[in-house]
Amino acid sequence: MERIYMDYGASTPVDKEVIEEMMPYFDKFYGNPSSIHSFGREAFDAVEESRKKIADIICANEDEMVFTSGGTESDNLAIKGIAFRNKKKRGSKGTHIITSAIEHPGVLTTCKYMEKIGFNVKYLPVDKHGLIDIKELEDAISKDTFLITIMFANNEIGTIEPMEKIGKIAKEHDVIFHTDAVQAVGKVPIDVNKLNIDLLALSSHKIYGPKGAGALYVRNGVKLQTIVHGGGLEKGLRSSTYNTPGVVGLGKACELGKIRIKKDMVYLKNLRDMLIKDILKIEESYLNGHPEKRLVNNAHFRFTAIEGESLNLMLDGKGIAAATGSACSSKKLQASHVLLAIGLKPEEAHGSLRLTLGRMNTKEDVEYVVEVLPEIVQNLRNMSPLWNR
Repeated sequence: MERIYMDYGASTPVDKEVIEEMMPYFDKFYGNPSSIHSFGREAFDAVEESRKKIADIICANEDEMVFTSGGTESDNLAIKGIAFRNKKKRGSKGTHIITSAIEHPGVLTTCKYMEKIGFNVKYLPVDKHGLIDIKELEDAISKDTFLITIMFANNEIGTIEPMEKIGKIAKEHDVIFHTDAVQAVGKVPIDVNKLNIDLLALSSHKIYGPKGAGALYVRNGVKLQTIVHGGGLEKGLRSSTYNTPGVVGLGKACELGKIRIKKDMVYLKNLRDMLIKDILKIEESYLNGHPEKRLVNNAHFRFTAIEGESLNLMLDGKGIAAATGSACSSKKLQASHVLLAIGLKPEEAHGSLRLTLGRMNTKEDVEYVVEVLPEIVQNLRNMSPLWNR
C-alpha cells in the first residue's frame, strides 16, 4: 500500500542537508556555547552563524533574533514579554491587546491568560474566508492599546492576512505588532521592515528542520520583560543552555528555505490547485479559506454529512496522512474555533479535511488522493443519517 504524507502543516520531515549540518554538534562540537574554552567557542560560532541565517529569511538583523523551543514559546515570550514590560512602564494604562478570533492556541490561550490577570483583549471577528476587517482593526485601537497580535497565515484554512495594512496601522498608532508566522515562513516572502512587524514567531519543524527549535524576532528598540529567569542568555530574555544541534538545524532549514522559496511556491501551488480543482468535483464539497489569499500548500475542505475524524481514519487506511485542523488540538472532539469563526455550523465544521503539501509530494500523490477520496466520502455518506440523497 502506498503511504502518502499530506500533513506538512502539522510537521515536516527533516531535510537531509539539515541532518548532515546538525550531526557534528551531537558528538564532535559538543561544548556549551556559553563556555569560554575552545569547545565552547566552536559551538558558539555555530549558534551565531545560524542566527544570521534565520534573520536572513525574514530580512532582519541577526542581533534581533532570540532562540526559543518553537512557535508556542515564541508567542508566549512576545505577548507576555511586551505586556509585562508595558504594564510596568505605564501602570493601569496600556492594558489593551487586539487579536483575532482564529489565532493559533499559542496566541489565543496566552491572550485568555492575560485577561485573567487584568489585561483587556479584543478578539476581532473574521469574514467567511478568515480575513479580518482592516477598518474594524483600526476602530478597535484605543489610547490603552499597546499590542496587535494577528497571525500571518492561518494554520487550518491557510488564509493569509493583510500584513502590510496591519503593519501600517500599527505603526501609525504607535502600537507594537506581533505576528505568529509559523505557517508562513518559507512559503511566503517576508520582510519584517517593509511590513512594519515588531515581533515575529517562527518554528523549525514547519520548514524541514528539527522539532524543539524556534525563534522570536524582536525589532531593535522593542523591549520585552523576561519570562524565563536564569543565566541571562539571549539578552536576558531566554535563560537556558543552547540546543546547539537544534539551532544549527533551524539555521540550515532557513538557509535552504530562502534559496528554495520561489521554486517551492510555484511547485506547491500547482499541486494545491490540482487538489482543489478535482476534490471540488465531489458533490457538496466546499473549500474553506480564501480562494486566492492562501498558503501555497494548503487545501482545506468540508463535506456535507461527513464526520472529519472518520474521513481521516479511512484515508489513513488507504495510506494517506491528512488532518481535520490544527495538530495542536486535532484530538479534541469540539468543532474547530477557526471554522466556527468563519460562520460554519458545528456539523459543517466537523466535516472538514486539511491537506497540506510539501516538497516531497508529487503529482502522483495528488492523483492517488483524488482517486480514492470520492469513494470514501460516498461510503461515509451512505452510513450518515444526515445524508438523504
